[in-house]
Amino acid sequence: MASWFKNKRKDEDSTIEVRAAVIAEVDREADRVVEQEGDAVPQEELSDDFRVEPALVSIAPEVYDQAIAERLSLVSLCLYAHDRARSSGVAERIEEGLAAVGVRAVRPDGDRFDPAFHEAGGTLVTEDAALQGTVAETEVVGFSDRGQLLRPPIVTVYTGRVGTA
Repeated sequence: MASWFKNKRKDEDSTIEVRAAVIAEVDREADRVVEQEGDAVPQEELSDDFRVEPALVSIAPEVYDQAIAERLSLVSLCLYAHDRARSSGVAERIEEGLAAVGVRAVRPDGDRFDPAFHEAGGTLVTEDAALQGTVAETEVVGFSDRGQLLRPPIVTVYTGRVGTA
C-alpha cells in the first residue's frame, strides 16, 4: 500500500538512501573549498547544556520553563520505570536512553563514602583498614543529571570491627 502512494514499485530503490558516490562527491567538494580558503575558520562549539538563562534561548521563557518541567517529569518517569524493571536488559536500555540525554547512573563501588552524595543502606565489617569507609556495593543505583544529583545511590559501606570491652 505504501508503494502505491509513492508511485513506485516495491523493488525500486528507497528515496531516502544516499549513495556512496554522492557522499564522496560532497567530501571532495568540501576538501576543495578548504584548500581554496586556506585554513578554515574554527566554528564555535555549541553547548548541549539545557540549563541556560531563558534570555539566551530563542523561545519564550514560559515555553522554555514548560520544556524543562516536562523533561524533568519524563526523567522522573524513566527512573520510576527503571526501579520497577524486572529484566536487567530493560533496566540497561532505560539507563542507555537516560545517558543519551545527560542523566547518568551513579554506582560508587570502591569510592570513599560521602554522606553528601551517598545514602548508607548498610554496613559490612572488614579487617582491612584501607577499605574502611569505602563503598562496598551499590544497593540501589543513584542518578545525576549533568552533574546535579537527582537521587543518591543507596550503598553498603565497609566499617572496622567494633572492639568489645
